[in-house]
Amino acid sequence: MQPKIGIAEKSLDKTIALLSRILSDEVTLYTKTRKFHWNVYGESFMEMHKLFESQYSELEETIDAIAERISKLGGKAIGTMQEFIQNTRLKESPNKYPDPKEMMKELLGDHESVIVLLRKDIEISANKNKDAGTADFLTGLMEQHETTAWILRRYLA
Repeated sequence: MQPKIGIAEKSLDKTIALLSRILSDEVTLYTKTRKFHWNVYGESFMEMHKLFESQYSELEETIDAIAERISKLGGKAIGTMQEFIQNTRLKESPNKYPDPKEMMKELLGDHESVIVLLRKDIEISANKNKDAGTADFLTGLMEQHETTAWILRRYLA
């Protein structure tokens, strides 16, 4: 049953597709952060291990919130690795195990990319899809990524 919440069905479909891309980006970033958590080493091992754990835990909550937003809008959340890979706008780095500083640089770059993408997605949600709720939701996600990027940037300063 389609929700009757003042948003045209066509706009809901576009928003669900947009949220599916964002979900894929978040799963890709989650997976990369988890990989770095497992493979970090060096004299700051424990600090970095815990930092990455806190970051992937936050991403886990974000992933769930996005999937629930899709459901609230009448959609079905994608949930296979193939779907995530097909929809993500981020790049993976298979078979690469960088040093801890490079791990932070790579994650920082991904968070900053997500921030830029979310700014565009917010604009689309608000103006093209006429979905203020999703625009607000995405603004909160963007602010979370801004905080994580700031933290990573401070480590690299």
